[in-house]
Amino acid sequence: MMRTYQQLTYEQRCQIWAFKKSEFSQRKMADLIGVSQSTISRELNRNKGQKGYRYKQAQQKSESRRLAAKLPTKMLPTLIELINAKLRIEWSPEQISGWLKADQKQSISHESIYQHIWFDMQCGGDLYVHLRQQGKKYDKRRHGKSTRGQIKNRVSIDERPEIVDEKSRVGDWEIDTVIGKGHSGALVTIVERVTKFTVSAQVMSKSAADVTQATIKLLRPYKNIVHTITADNGKEFAYHEKMAKALGAQVYFAHPYSSWERGLNENTNGLLRQYFPKSTDLKLVTQNEVRRAVNRLNNRPRKYLNYKTPSQLIDDVRLELAA
Repeated sequence: MMRTYQQLTYEQRCQIWAFKKSEFSQRKMADLIGVSQSTISRELNRNKGQKGYRYKQAQQKSESRRLAAKLPTKMLPTLIELINAKLRIEWSPEQISGWLKADQKQSISHESIYQHIWFDMQCGGDLYVHLRQQGKKYDKRRHGKSTRGQIKNRVSIDERPEIVDEKSRVGDWEIDTVIGKGHSGALVTIVERVTKFTVSAQVMSKSAADVTQATIKLLRPYKNIVHTITADNGKEFAYHEKMAKALGAQVYFAHPYSSWERGLNENTNGLLRQYFPKSTDLKLVTQNEVRRAVNRLNNRPRKYLNYKTPSQLIDDVRLELAA
């Protein structure tokens, strides 16, 4: 029976490399691995480098081609050049996407821009260094799997109620951490999805215990309008069940490498960086300094909110609930 072409796995590429080192024929390699000889021939020709065939390099080349194939056909060279220029002045993918639609009448999702950045990184580019949270968005992947530990009993964002995406109620929050220079200290940042109201506190470490304690303290005054909290997959949120119990809310986790699922929080962190640049040792920052910065954000009129402030909107909701 004639074998059909199929994508090779990383393990199969390791085998090809070993068989080639042992000077096996392509036919023998194909028989041992269980693929056609043409698959072996194509693999050796397409994925070899200057130093010959190496399994890690072959895997990277294959993944890069697949990522390139997924990029939208709308990503023409002139548009890519424009997107790259905006990334290099620290615009976020979400900001670029919104600006392109409003100002340039071009519809490109922020997910597509993230894919473009990842593809550029795979090819040795440096676009990723201009992202506000480089490491978090591009935690090194090993053959499609994260190197970060799994959080016990995590609940995926896939199970989050649809009403959260609709933004038709107040009480759905996004949470993250901002790390100080040399990983010295951190800020816990939490923002409400509808009103854009932000709360934040300085913590001495990014440990799950410190982050959980700060989160409960920050949200307890708003407990009656805390329905859900959406986090990334950082281990600092490992005590999510304790957090959920204390606040009477459900904690959900975004997909790995999908920062756009918490785009508001990522944007808010960028705004806070105006007050606490990456060169800041956050262990030396006082709670009063954090409070002052957050107050400025919450009392700044937003076009998206019809030029009302987050503080006004959250106060209106609390007054309505107390009536």
